[in-house]
Amino acid sequence: MDRIEEVNLHTKEVEHIITGYLPKEEGFQKTVIEAMNYSFLAGGKRLRPMLMLETYRMFGGSSKVIEPFMAAIEMIHTYSLVHDDLPAMDNDDLRRGKPTTHKAYGEAMGILAGDGLLNLAYETVALAFSMEPENVRVGQAFAVLAKKAGIYGMVGGQTVDVETDKGDAITREKLDFIYRLKTSALIEASMLVGAILAGASEAEQEIIEKAAGEVGLAFQIQDDILDVTGTSEILGKPVGSDEKNNKATYVTYEGLEKSKEDVEYLSKSAVERLASLSVKNEFLNQLLLSLIQREK
Repeated sequence: MDRIEEVNLHTKEVEHIITGYLPKEEGFQKTVIEAMNYSFLAGGKRLRPMLMLETYRMFGGSSKVIEPFMAAIEMIHTYSLVHDDLPAMDNDDLRRGKPTTHKAYGEAMGILAGDGLLNLAYETVALAFSMEPENVRVGQAFAVLAKKAGIYGMVGGQTVDVETDKGDAITREKLDFIYRLKTSALIEASMLVGAILAGASEAEQEIIEKAAGEVGLAFQIQDDILDVTGTSEILGKPVGSDEKNNKATYVTYEGLEKSKEDVEYLSKSAVERLASLSVKNEFLNQLLLSLIQREK
């Protein structure tokens, strides 16, 4: 089985787990639930829950307590995309080849769908407390997830990104801050939650967090590269939007070739950090390396 086939197989497994936590489309609030499910089921790599599950497995985790966290991290990621596409933010019409949520359901319902997904994420994680009420790691993992998604994580990075889009001067320091929080924070949360729930030591958690930070940065730089080199058909969204909007990116500062080199360096560095651990997960290594070759 080659790498792509293996990733697809694991993606199906993750998809089966996380979609089981979606709400039924019923009641007077049915429209917002439909919009939430539309956004969640629009496709995607399911990278974050997959990283969470494989890190959990790497440290010997085998309980279903990981599953609510997997669904929650994808709900948080999806809500961020729904709000990112809104007219007040990036004003995008396409996401993964389909109309964005606010285009399909209207701007007000797009806002509410994002709100609903974020709240549902915490409702879903709360299920883990009753699954293993004596497990103190559940609370520790919950705290990491909440912080990495909030003002000291993804929301904080998005705030600076929005301010620079509206005219604030962008410096390399600010760009690094945006990437570290807006993209890397949720990937760090994914892998850290998996490690914590499986009982990794503090030293092992530190290695995981650093490796995940490198993965997140590599992932975002590759996004910048694809905005220059990709096609709308492959990406499922408009290309060249960064240049059109005069948006500073990693490619702007470092150039295309250096950006490609840095993606490879960061990905391999992350794999080397994982290799320093006494526990191993070869599929996780291959998954991280696959970020180099991705086209969407």
